[in-house]
Amino acid sequence: MNFERIYLDNAATTPLRAEVAGAVREAEENYNPSSLHAEGRRSRAALDAARERVASLLEVRRNEIVFTASGTESDNLALLGVARAASPGAHVVTTAIEHHAVLSALEQLKVEGFETTVLPVGSDGLIDPGEFEAALRPSTILASVMYANNEIGTVQPIAELARIARKRGVFFHTDAVQAASWLPLGVPDLGVDLLTLSAHKFGGPRGTGLLYAASGVPLVPTIYGGGQEFGRRSGTQNLPGVVGMALALELAASERARASDRVAPLRDRLEAGILEGIPDVRVNGAAPRLPNYLNVSFAGVDSAALLIALDLAGIAVSAGSACTSGSLEASHVLEAMGLRERWQTSAIRFTLGRATSAAAIGRVLEVLPSTVAGLRSPATRCGGMGRVENERRAAGGLG
Repeated sequence: MNFERIYLDNAATTPLRAEVAGAVREAEENYNPSSLHAEGRRSRAALDAARERVASLLEVRRNEIVFTASGTESDNLALLGVARAASPGAHVVTTAIEHHAVLSALEQLKVEGFETTVLPVGSDGLIDPGEFEAALRPSTILASVMYANNEIGTVQPIAELARIARKRGVFFHTDAVQAASWLPLGVPDLGVDLLTLSAHKFGGPRGTGLLYAASGVPLVPTIYGGGQEFGRRSGTQNLPGVVGMALALELAASERARASDRVAPLRDRLEAGILEGIPDVRVNGAAPRLPNYLNVSFAGVDSAALLIALDLAGIAVSAGSACTSGSLEASHVLEAMGLRERWQTSAIRFTLGRATSAAAIGRVLEVLPSTVAGLRSPATRCGGMGRVENERRAAGGLG
């Protein structure tokens, strides 16, 4: 029997929405927004309209939106831009489970002479606000904490952390790339100074991102040239991408509550089915998390082998962060949570999307138990530990 392929890797990228694809095609007929002729002025008007739409959704000023080529570029601009506006020796704080776009930028700042602190997280993947406040120094200029984690989906108390930072005079950045389809993005409520988004995570085109940078936040460019984006990011804007991103963000915002209400029960059904039907598993990041996320470790199974087996069965999943899946290294996120190596190297990330159906979840639960059993060594196939590991998980143990 032939089955349609099932896509459960929406954290890596979401399918381009049909209405967005239409807007992108239409915008491809535009010209350089920096040109002064009539064609250029029409393109500038389209760019300005997209900026206004995005700014309205984030509840910020239009000149606080910087269009970039990706979430990675936006994260880099936030960290490097704010730090380089200060002097080497200034202090930057982040967490051990950030995206590599943040952690690698932090490593570069260390090379340039900046002081850095990487905060730990608990076994639930959450940062302790008390530890965060204790890490802030008189020399701290910036803190960066992601809104929702890209591997396990845990949601950090961003508004609380931002209030602490503001009280101490510290700029606060959040990577909200995974949050756009599922969580509110109103900047006044979040209280952040900088916020990163990437269009292809919420039904928009790839190669387009943005950084919200509040007025008054010093930001040294990381790309130099013609002075576009109010002098903060040079280069001719990707007008089709920007137009598509604005529409995709509007659609995501309008559908957010309905999508969450529909997807969360499907995710819960998938989780319950795995815990009931497969021994020796643990759910990673069981704290408050995005409604579409489920990260599960299957003891005795190699992540890459399971990913390939599911792919051959028509099911697309991830072994962790898509940005590092080429090497399939052990997850730095799971390591930071204190998991043993056997749980780190056997983790699979299921991320549902707006199009995920109940039939798709049923098919996964039909295929997964036998697939896992077939990949396990004889020593782990006998089971008997599933109940124990589930009880440990419920009690907060890491196994």
